[in-house]
Amino acid sequence: MIPELIRRRAILTGGAGLLLAGCDKIIQQPTARKILFAGEDMQKGLQRALMDRGALAPEYRRDQMSPVFRTNGTRDPGTPEYRALVENRFQDWRLKVGGLVGTPLSLSLRQIGEFPARRQITRHDCVEGWSAIGEWTGPMLGNVLKAANISDRARYVVFTCADLYGGQPYYESLDLIDAFHPQTILAWGMNGRMLDVGHGAPLRLRVERQLGYKHAKYLMRIDAVDSLSNIGLGKGGYWEDHVDYDWYAGI
Repeated sequence: MIPELIRRRAILTGGAGLLLAGCDKIIQQPTARKILFAGEDMQKGLQRALMDRGALAPEYRRDQMSPVFRTNGTRDPGTPEYRALVENRFQDWRLKVGGLVGTPLSLSLRQIGEFPARRQITRHDCVEGWSAIGEWTGPMLGNVLKAANISDRARYVVFTCADLYGGQPYYESLDLIDAFHPQTILAWGMNGRMLDVGHGAPLRLRVERQLGYKHAKYLMRIDAVDSLSNIGLGKGGYWEDHVDYDWYAGI
């Protein structure tokens, strides 16, 4: 799956040496794009059916951690609002939890730190082909959703972030199986320290059974919804909507 996504990214972003003559023009045609990505729904259904969704991702020892864990994607949202949060050490930051919940929440970083924390050393696999092993600390997402009394009508959770793409906040989503997986956490710590800006401070998603682009950084709000049809262009995430990445990026 990872090589296939790398190939898609190379085609769509014009990776040097990987484009055939004229392929960049072909990919702009709706029919060609439909053919190229026609297997997405089949892949998602087949992979989710074959995989044990409750299985744990491998965890590692501290001596196996990568000496360098590179930053990727947005390295700093750079907006005036985010700069103000950084300057105030995120004292004014709040995570909003809403949508189909019985008890909407507005949580400070201190309040999130009061949830029981899980610490896990896992491997991050990027769609671009690199991987790194790091330690992450934070509460299980499922416990936060339980505190908000998530509705039985909810089928997905949507994450909205502080970084902007095309002038709009970055967004991602999970279904409830992954949202309540024990290794899906809201990480406030990395490698024994509080998250830094490059890695998504003050809070980022870790969903260890999926590729890196699902691990949304700079979290601002979480919403429980019954459908993804009204989220972005309807595919459930920024890259899914704009670069046709698979919504279910299980590994």
